[in-house]
Amino acid sequence: MPEITVNMASGRTDEQKAGMMRDITQALVKNLGVDAEAVVIQINEAPLAHKMKGGKTFVERQKK
Repeated sequence: MPEITVNMASGRTDEQKAGMMRDITQALVKNLGVDAEAVVIQINEAPLAHKMKGGKTFVERQKK
């Protein structure tokens, strides 16, 4: 059973996240030959203030 964990900054809609998970599921079905029922996907979201890139939080990066 493939298990995929996606770590990402919060801010995407439930519809966007569901679409991403469907696409990942289909990629595993296609490339690994597994049944979709065997695929588990989990999203871990971090608030923008709790995620940093290049020494700036994602909140700071939005203030360009």
